[in-house]
Parts: sequence; structure tokens; C-alpha cells
Amino acid sequence: MRQFEILKKTREYLLNDIKDLTAEQLNEIPAGFNNNIIWNFAHMLATQQGICYARANIKMVIDQDFFDLYKPGTKPGKFVDGAEIDRIKKLFITMIDQLEIDYKNNVFTNFTSFTNRYGFEHRNVDDSINFVLYHEGLHFGVITSYKKLVKQ
Repeated sequence: MRQFEILKKTREYLLNDIKDLTAEQLNEIPAGFNNNIIWNFAHMLATQQGICYARANIKMVIDQDFFDLYKPGTKPGKFVDGAEIDRIKKLFITMIDQLEIDYKNNVFTNFTSFTNRYGFEHRNVDDSINFVLYHEGLHFGVITSYKKLVKQ
């Protein structure tokens, strides 16, 4: 499935693009906005887990506390330190690898369909994976814009 390759390449690009940013820059909320770069990274992880794993009634790779901090509708609540930043960066790639393994092993058979707030119907995990591509494209743009603002 080509979507996994696209997701992984996009995430690798984003990780490389922020490698020179400090923890302070990753946590900085640009004026006029309500989140930051590291929140966007973690939010992409939480969203992917929620719409692929939780909707298939499968235990998420991330713990519930992580999900609750970064799920849709949240905002940054604390400074994310270096150790947690490293964890998020590692998960950013390994979770796509795990998603692909689980997809190939056909573990998403008990999927609960839903329609998201954008009106996109998720009938199965394939729909959710396709939506992840769209969702991450949105956050790719946000991260790219925020990087310009925090480097000034």
C-alpha cells in the first residue's frame, strides 16, 4: 500500500526539517496561534492512533494519557522537555512501521465506522489511513509556517 511510503517519507522530511530547532523553539506558540510545533507532531500521532486503532477496538500503541494530551480539540498544556521530544520523534517513524505491519496482518477487522468533523466517512481502516494523509498534510503546512515564525 503506497500510503505507508508516503506517510513515512513525509514524516522523515518533517523530522529532518526541525532537527535544528531547540526545545524552546519547538514549544513556542507563535503570536496569534494556540499551539506549537511539538504539539502538532504529537497530535498527528494521537489522531492516527485514534482513527485507526481505537476505532478498530485495538489497543493504541501510545498510552491513554499521551492520547488525551494531544487528541483533537486539545492545546499545549505543558512544556515538552528533551526526553519527551525524543520519544515523540522516535514514535513519529516507528508508529507508521507498526501501522503497516498491523495492516498487513489484517488486525483492523473490528472497525467502527464514523463520520469526522470534516464530513469524511470512515467506513474502514483504509478510509482512515487515507484521511491520515490529508490530516498530516494540513499539519505539515502548519509546522512549516510555525518554523519560520519561531526562527525569527
